[in-house]
Amino acid sequence: MVKKKLRNSNAPIDLASADSDYSKHRSCWRHMVAHLHAQKKRMTKREIEEIKEIFEFTTPCFSNTFPHHERSKRRTNCKNIIIHKEKKKLDTAAFEWYFRNLWKSFSDDKKSSFGYLDCLWFSFYLKTSSREKVLNWIKKKRIFSKKYVFVPIVCWNHWSLLILCHFGESLESKIRAPCMLLLDSLQMANPKRLEPNIRKFVFDIYKEEGRPESKQLITKIPMLVPKVPQQRNGEECGNFVLYFINLFMDGAPENFSVSEGYPYFMKKNWFGPEALEHFFRKLDSIPKLDL
Repeated sequence: MVKKKLRNSNAPIDLASADSDYSKHRSCWRHMVAHLHAQKKRMTKREIEEIKEIFEFTTPCFSNTFPHHERSKRRTNCKNIIIHKEKKKLDTAAFEWYFRNLWKSFSDDKKSSFGYLDCLWFSFYLKTSSREKVLNWIKKKRIFSKKYVFVPIVCWNHWSLLILCHFGESLESKIRAPCMLLLDSLQMANPKRLEPNIRKFVFDIYKEEGRPESKQLITKIPMLVPKVPQQRNGEECGNFVLYFINLFMDGAPENFSVSEGYPYFMKKNWFGPEALEHFFRKLDSIPKLDL
């Protein structure tokens, strides 16, 4: 009999590890394949193996706590997710579930100016083995046709929000020049440490799209870190990112230039803890739609 290797309880949390509680999310490779099959997407055996390889280090499956189709069970499970939210940091499955319901609560007219990337894509991009696929997925999102694109980032067991602004505009524009906003509710953790990977990520997106901008211009796109409200404990970062998205969609200006400062509403006192709690109560009251 093979002895089971004991885990080191003092080892750092690794988001890419299948043993990490934080890695629980909706993207079990079996469910991903089943989802694509249900959408009548034809896949070769090799493509299935590639999906399995990408998600190999980011499961176990979240199906035991994720909302089910039966109405009564869904209502119960929604409460369980709220309890999970209040007591523990949002994992990627709970975050994505809340985000999809938030997104569907906005009108089509409002959503037409915005785009978003899956909350796991940035993490997958950092893996050489899945980078090409992620860039291909992003290309299909047509982000250069949107004014603003939300990129939720989860790295080092912490959530932050990258917003790509006016990426379809000329890099030399004086009115709507492209820029990046990195919103982080834990600035003491030094959000700027993400900048090298973010800049490589953005350059590869431009390159994949076949855009004419030179590397020199792309590397000059400003990345700004506004002073935003800060979390009170180590568990609230995912909640803050969802609320950042909600407020930005509500108040984003038609145009803004970084030379004139941040959007008027983006300040350290943007909102208080009571507003955040009210937001989640409201979010939970939204009709629970299938993902």
